[in-house]
Amino acid sequence: MVEEWEIERKVDPALIRRAEPAFVAPERETIEGWLEFHRLTLELKCEGLTDEQRKARPVATSAISLHGLVRHMAEVERSWFQNRLAEDRSAGLLWASDEEPDADMVPLDGAVWEDDLATFRAMCKRSRAIAAARDLDDVGSYPDGTPVSLRWIYTHMVEEYARHNGHADLVRELVDGAVGS
Repeated sequence: MVEEWEIERKVDPALIRRAEPAFVAPERETIEGWLEFHRLTLELKCEGLTDEQRKARPVATSAISLHGLVRHMAEVERSWFQNRLAEDRSAGLLWASDEEPDADMVPLDGAVWEDDLATFRAMCKRSRAIAAARDLDDVGSYPDGTPVSLRWIYTHMVEEYARHNGHADLVRELVDGAVGS
């Protein structure tokens, strides 16, 4: 399923469209399908906008922009799949740091959309590869040793994307009036 999605994307970016996972499918296929659905939703929310629009922060009290959300989710992908599941402790943060925990979101003045989107896609691809080699019950860990299963990570990632895609819905509507999926 994932391979077909990746092949379709390489052929023609205009063909990128989502489909909900099958109503009846095995657990892994279902949860991977929803995760892919949400990954693609975030990209679709950014389609057809200028750089300025993607960087816009239309809610005065928030640092959230569409560009920042894509960078944030690249950080989240890397953190959960590489750092925790694969236990690759060298996989540090991409933009954020202890000193600047929100640097994935702001500032974006020098951020290049094409580079950051490529990073997001690379993190998703790496996450897929790490997960593909494991069973749902396989366990990675936090740096402190707390165990975490792939099943939990998948569920958390669907929740994380769903929450931030809700933010993206609102930001996109405020930026250009577009509503819907």
